[in-house]
Amino acid sequence: MSSTLSYRNAASPESLNEFVTSGPPNLQLACVELFAGGGGMATGLLQAGFQHVAMAEFNKQACATLHQHFAGDDEQTPPTILEDDVRSVDWTAFTGIDLVAGGPPCQPFSAGGQAAGKDDDRDMWPEAIRAVREMRPRAFLFENVKGLLRPSFASYLDSIVDALERGGHPSGAPQAYDVAVIPANTADYGAAQKRERVLIAGIRRDVGVLRAFPVPTHSANRLVWDKWVSGVYWEKHGLSRPSEADISRSEAALLPSLVRSGDAPQSLPWQTCRDAFAGLGEPSSTTEVSGHDARSFGKQYPGHTGSAMDSPAKALKAGVHGVPGGENMVILDDGRARHFTVREAARLQGMPDKYLPTGSWSQAMRQLGNAVPAQLAEVAGAWLAEMLSQVDRLSGGR
Repeated sequence: MSSTLSYRNAASPESLNEFVTSGPPNLQLACVELFAGGGGMATGLLQAGFQHVAMAEFNKQACATLHQHFAGDDEQTPPTILEDDVRSVDWTAFTGIDLVAGGPPCQPFSAGGQAAGKDDDRDMWPEAIRAVREMRPRAFLFENVKGLLRPSFASYLDSIVDALERGGHPSGAPQAYDVAVIPANTADYGAAQKRERVLIAGIRRDVGVLRAFPVPTHSANRLVWDKWVSGVYWEKHGLSRPSEADISRSEAALLPSLVRSGDAPQSLPWQTCRDAFAGLGEPSSTTEVSGHDARSFGKQYPGHTGSAMDSPAKALKAGVHGVPGGENMVILDDGRARHFTVREAARLQGMPDKYLPTGSWSQAMRQLGNAVPAQLAEVAGAWLAEMLSQVDRLSGGR
């Protein structure tokens, strides 16, 4: 039996469609999100001007986090949190919604998984396509691991894009959406984390045509400049400038051309762990910062090292102590590596300090490791929101 979707103040599909069309007070653009997890993508989309009508998530701990973090206030009605398997959801109540978003499970395409692709029971791309077919949104935004771009998945990716271009309808149907596949490193858009992802975005052809995705705003070049040419990075953090013998191999490779140019790159610097953790202080059992309790130290060995404090973090993983490359640890100034606190991990994902995943440290880290960094979601959301809003301005409203 299909789940029944309802908005808090919408008792029927007819009134819900009216809500989607006209919007309640202060609603700019309406969104439905699948595979919402702990709310990383939703946080970024909210910052970009989207208000969630409904969020679907199967994991009960993540649902508890959504209820807590998206509780609404006097001005905003909270979204319906649909605690269900998306395969049982009838999406037709949301026909014409502004945006459908979500991150289908990445395990079928992850380098750390079995790479079974469409043959993996966890492959939910068919459900993302069905959601587009049933809701016929003005735009959609899906996120997945960079592994989806591997040559072994090329034909499947082509079939996903083809199905989305046709609005989820069978082969032979006319193209309904303009679709783009966009590789992105989240560090290039302000996250203090080198997390390479792929976005698949589309806009309905009767609404508009996708513009080029925003160019990166941050760069490794500017971070190297600020550290090893101007030295402003160390001054900002009240630290003495290290010896040039401490330059990492990757930064040393960038330095000569920067020195020869004599000009500071115009981009902003990549954000580092030290940047992200500024103001938190050392974790302890008595800290007043939520989720910043003292954590245990971890072993380092070849292939299993933490993230350098003065670089963007490695991509967080949804595991805990046992992640394969030490991704959930940070290397302290004394050389020891300890596990990230929940607050530190949340900052790496661009989540506000009022955000705290529910559950134990292990459960919280799983939610954060699966999250879309809010910075990338905000950039992508603002890109789509501007296109949709321009159409509305030119047409005099929806």
